[in-house]
Amino acid sequence: MLFLNTHGLAGITLRYQNSRCFVLFCHNGGKLQWTMRDHEEYVVLAETDYTPEFGKVYDVQLSVDGNTYTAVIDGVTLTAECDRYETGRIALMATIPVQYTDICVSMTEEDQADYAAAKAAKAADVATQRAKFPQLKLNHKISLQNFGAGRHLRFGDLTGNGKLDMIICQHHKRVLTDRYADISCMTAFDTDGNVLWQIGEPCSDSAHGDLTADLPFQITDINNDGKMEVVTVMDFKLRILEGATGKEIASIPVPVSDAPYESLYSGVPYGQYAFDLVNIDAVRICNFSGNPTGTDILIKDRYSRLWAYNNKLELLWHYHDGITGHFPYTADINGDGKDEMFVGYNLVGSDGKKLWTLPAKDHTDEIIFGKLIPDSDKDYIGIVSGEEGFMILDFEGNVIVRKLICHAQRISTANYRPDLPGYETAVTTFWGSQGILFIYDGHGNVLFTDEPGTNGNVIIPVNWTGDGQSLLLLNADCEKGGMIDGWGRQVVPFPEDGHPTQCVEVLDLFGDARDEVVVWDAKEMWFYTQDTPFVGDKINAPAKYPHNNASNYRGEFSWPKFVEYKE
Repeated sequence: MLFLNTHGLAGITLRYQNSRCFVLFCHNGGKLQWTMRDHEEYVVLAETDYTPEFGKVYDVQLSVDGNTYTAVIDGVTLTAECDRYETGRIALMATIPVQYTDICVSMTEEDQADYAAAKAAKAADVATQRAKFPQLKLNHKISLQNFGAGRHLRFGDLTGNGKLDMIICQHHKRVLTDRYADISCMTAFDTDGNVLWQIGEPCSDSAHGDLTADLPFQITDINNDGKMEVVTVMDFKLRILEGATGKEIASIPVPVSDAPYESLYSGVPYGQYAFDLVNIDAVRICNFSGNPTGTDILIKDRYSRLWAYNNKLELLWHYHDGITGHFPYTADINGDGKDEMFVGYNLVGSDGKKLWTLPAKDHTDEIIFGKLIPDSDKDYIGIVSGEEGFMILDFEGNVIVRKLICHAQRISTANYRPDLPGYETAVTTFWGSQGILFIYDGHGNVLFTDEPGTNGNVIIPVNWTGDGQSLLLLNADCEKGGMIDGWGRQVVPFPEDGHPTQCVEVLDLFGDARDEVVVWDAKEMWFYTQDTPFVGDKINAPAKYPHNNASNYRGEFSWPKFVEYKE
């Protein structure tokens, strides 16, 4: 090691589980230390005074024997005891400039033989499990010409022919980063790549795939006339478009931005709101009016304000209280035929009035409602809320489960472990300690955790077999992604066939109730299905997040529902 700064922390971790769980040897502000970290728990196991010289190369020798950790540097030996982790990797860790070189990991011949045997047994187990599942088969692929984009894709039957079509939106960024993104081009097309209609001018700029915010558009039957419409915000207007043609049916200006900028959370660069009118970043279809289906429209800005309209574009109410987070969740939880809304940390009634709030600060990334606890017949709220962690709440605002796991980013619930009662919940982290994956049982106990090397943005439940078990899709990377089971085994890898890896979506496209997998980037879209047919009389056709409320920030769920299988 070569220290280019002797005042901060630099060292090597052993038995590394992830970036929040490890044993660390380091120099830290004038001391050599052995430290154990387990998420929010930090324990200094042993330390001694020592200050390295700037620019001097140090030979550091670390060894582990059972629960005994020993470090030798510059003639100084420091020993510690820790029984928290039995195995793990090594990793380099520093908060200051430091150089590492010539790293060597060695073990005894006996330990090496045990390691090789365990690795071979794991590979054999994965191979055995893979043989039980259909594998990915390419169905077809299409060109996205010059209208391709990133994750801003919606599915819906635009033409009424019984088949799902797609809309993809490009954007341009205004003022600063992703704070004021606006739809610049909207393209409707079918799964054969035929363009149905287009609004705006397409562009091949790669920045269209690099947006962390949502874009405001949904495909839904907003008029309850049996035909799909597109509800969107473009050029500061809330618009309803005819799904088959893109022709505008109705529109109104978005609200005036008249709130003091001090009341707007995190989204006001340079101390003032950029526009006279509000920049809308998401649309949700709701049922605040008590209609047979959801025909109300909820729009929001990046983090602070929401407005609810009916399908005549008449304002129902405006809400501005605390942090909205990214994408509210709505459902009828009290049986009155109208939706309530969970937004940020607040439960809000169908009239836009707050019912209760949690004492929390960071924004909520994703939300789901459902039977998250196996020994209860009640529904609960599952949220991932940045530095506030992963929580399960009841509908009175009581916290049932809370896990502080750094910046909790994504959540999905499904039958990942058929051997266990109820459903399991997968959670990933993002900012800070990025890409840690957890699978919890219904009581918040960790069943599996790993740091697979994916970015933490995708944990989609996949109805791949139709037998009631869900697999968990990580991303489209051949080595690190694919589908894993509830034990963490990569049972359905992506083939090495040159497919796009930027974006991925999962849904039933071809009608047998099992999910297909769609992968795309700005240039191409590929469609995968199973390489074997379904066999059986009953097939799982689960309830999943509805197409008419898609979002980059939707919590995922898959509630099994078996129906007769028809070929």
